[in-house]
Amino acid sequence: MGSKSTGLALPNRPSNRGVFQMKSLFAGAAGFRRAALFGSAAMIALATPGVALAQVAEEEAQPATDPPAEDQTADEGNEIIVTATKRERTLQDVPVAVSVTTAEQIERAQIRDIKDLQSLVPSLRVSTSQSAFATTYSIRGFGTSGNNIGLEPSVAVFVDGVYRSRAIAQIGDLPDIQRVEVLRGPQSTLFGKNASAGVISIVSKKPSFQFGGSVEASYGNYDAVVIKGVVTGPITDGIAASLAAGYNRRDGYVTNLANSDDLANRNRWFVRGQMLFEPSDALTIRLTGDYDELDENCCAVLNLRRSAASGAVLAVGGQLNNPATPFADEVYSDVVPFSKVRNWGISGQLDYELGPLTLTSITAWRDTRLDANQDVDFSSARLATGANIGQSDLKTFTQELRLATNLDGPFNALIGGYYFNETAKGSDRIVYGADFRNYVDLLIRGLTGNALNAGTLEASLGAPPNTFWQAGQGFFNRFTQKDESYSIFGNVDFEVSDRLTVTLGANYTHDAKDVTGTSVSTDRFSAVVLPAPLAGFKALQFLPPFLNIPNAVESGKTRDSDWSWTARLAYEVSDTLNTYVSYSTGFKASSFNLSRDSRPTPADLATIVSRGLGVPNLVSGTRFAEPEDSSVYELGIKGNWGIASANLTFFKQTIRNFQANTFTGTGYILGNADKQSTFGIEFDGQVKPTPELTLTMAMTYLDPKYDKYVNSPFGDVSGQRVINISRLGATWGFQYDQPLANDDHFILRGDFHYEAPVQVEPGLLNYITRNPNGTVAGYQTGIDAARPFRREVSDMNASLTYAMANGLELTVWGRNLLDNRYLTGIFDSVAQNQSVSGYTSQPRTYGVAARFKW
Repeated sequence: MGSKSTGLALPNRPSNRGVFQMKSLFAGAAGFRRAALFGSAAMIALATPGVALAQVAEEEAQPATDPPAEDQTADEGNEIIVTATKRERTLQDVPVAVSVTTAEQIERAQIRDIKDLQSLVPSLRVSTSQSAFATTYSIRGFGTSGNNIGLEPSVAVFVDGVYRSRAIAQIGDLPDIQRVEVLRGPQSTLFGKNASAGVISIVSKKPSFQFGGSVEASYGNYDAVVIKGVVTGPITDGIAASLAAGYNRRDGYVTNLANSDDLANRNRWFVRGQMLFEPSDALTIRLTGDYDELDENCCAVLNLRRSAASGAVLAVGGQLNNPATPFADEVYSDVVPFSKVRNWGISGQLDYELGPLTLTSITAWRDTRLDANQDVDFSSARLATGANIGQSDLKTFTQELRLATNLDGPFNALIGGYYFNETAKGSDRIVYGADFRNYVDLLIRGLTGNALNAGTLEASLGAPPNTFWQAGQGFFNRFTQKDESYSIFGNVDFEVSDRLTVTLGANYTHDAKDVTGTSVSTDRFSAVVLPAPLAGFKALQFLPPFLNIPNAVESGKTRDSDWSWTARLAYEVSDTLNTYVSYSTGFKASSFNLSRDSRPTPADLATIVSRGLGVPNLVSGTRFAEPEDSSVYELGIKGNWGIASANLTFFKQTIRNFQANTFTGTGYILGNADKQSTFGIEFDGQVKPTPELTLTMAMTYLDPKYDKYVNSPFGDVSGQRVINISRLGATWGFQYDQPLANDDHFILRGDFHYEAPVQVEPGLLNYITRNPNGTVAGYQTGIDAARPFRREVSDMNASLTYAMANGLELTVWGRNLLDNRYLTGIFDSVAQNQSVSGYTSQPRTYGVAARFKW
């Protein structure tokens, strides 16, 4: 690319000031032809080598001694420094599909956490379902979802180079941010085993040897209060420190009509301290400690379609919201849902320059704990109580060591090793409530036309009265997983000529997991082997007995090893235009199913039964999902002409054995999609027609399909399109920064994010038609049942700021100004056959803010 030296030092080349800061996004339109025409037209328009552009670039060129990365502003656009390749390079020069959101953009757009970030990065999608634990990050349409502690993400999250093993470990407010990098596509060569779909890298500002800081306060609707600040400065000539803290609270926008509580609120705070030691020019040590807490009533679940089972809920005295008005933000629940997260960690980074070599060591310890509860029947009826998610505890140690060269010659290299050790503990339970027996009694009457009820069914099975479906019966689940892995990685850059660079990289990862489960079902009806005439009541055996692991057949262990590769050609067409073509692979280790649905595979079940080890009504399922492998072919074009810049990426991405998790209405099916692929186009561009005005645009076009998926929960869907991934996402933005005569500034910014209509979920399993013996008669009914539930996003955000020369800024802001509401997810209602529940997006929020910087 543009850099002739790929070491840690900034490339010794001019930098075009006033260039553009865009988040690299996808290009697209309603169809591929329009997408290609649009992207080509944009590139041609921006790439025209006019004399004016050349003059601006030459006049604004600066030497390589510009301020360090942490002091650069968003105005420097593609010249912003990124570490997507674990080397400091400019966004223009780095041959990777990466989106960058700067500190200024985060401030102006009132971005609080990664979930808010998706309005600026169309390639990124963030969703939360049952609790804070069930937060999912997806890039280019793919990410692992579910509230199972055994499911590791396909999108890896790093904060200052430290890996966060679950999304829950980084869902709080963003600390003192320098930038957020979203790396799209497989990144396992440099980032390890769980980056098969991409990486989110959060980079905070280092402590400064110059005293400074900022403080901010904001107030908005729903009685929202945000207070945050940071102070930094020198302690001695070689030691600097910083301290950042924040508090964020907001009333919930959903009302629980059963008790008048508000749900979907915010209540979180954080503190983060850093120390920077520079005992010599060659040695830098950075120590970081952070602590954050979240205590919120999450999450509100609405009924979207009623069924006969809904009538039984109402008959026992329960209430449900009106499914015709899901955005009225009203629910009924007899249990207050909550998510309590405590997250803390310490880390240390050492950088030591040994002449042309730089040694980097990053050591970290993380500790995350979740306590959560939810009304699992999502009604005011006392059907079930207890914790659907329960308690989870993660203790994680990581160590990375790498050595990078910074040679003047044509050859540079990076080699490193990574160690990961984690203990994950989880427990959850579902306990039947006081209304559950009456509820089942009504279901039995409906199934038999009042020929049977709960009492007569008990008698027919020879059970004493009031044996089945009693309050206090349920399922009690507990798992422990120990995960140890290591990686050896490296890459080499060879400059074939002044303009052509070849990069080769490899990563070997070994991952070992050991799982122990001690789970018990006390649901006595679920333990009864039903005679053939009563087989139709099997659907009422909600919590069947469990076979714990390890056992004589199942070891509870997985051992995975894999090589990931990267090969890339980067060519500098001119001083303003770079291109690259690359091929890379990704890897994600096996994921255990640590839930009440963790069941032996069909082959293991046969062996278990033959050895007499089975328990009554034990059925097959999945103990774990096989490793996930991904690959991507990518063609990228990056242009930077001073007053305008653009990035265009074409890619074909394939994921084999994608780890899919599907809710059944009583639990989850964890499995592997054989092979799925996505063709996509990504485009982002920025132009500054005047010094005051910046216009930005980012678009993505995705065409995902299942190349092969024979045993999906909805049958053989091979050759079909992945129907819950939107084809088109786009963000348009502008910022007008008008300086005044007194050196104050008037700043107006806005952005509009759009996602084309898409079906929210592939299907609903409880609508699948079945034969009298329970076998599947047809899958299409389950797919058709989900078709009416669609999502279209039209999200407009804006802010108006008056920035004074003395550092004081006053802002009026609004997010989702159009009050665009949509469904974020749907699922089969728990134990309520053919009833549908779901989650909705947030409403309009707005407020005022004051910020002071010094």
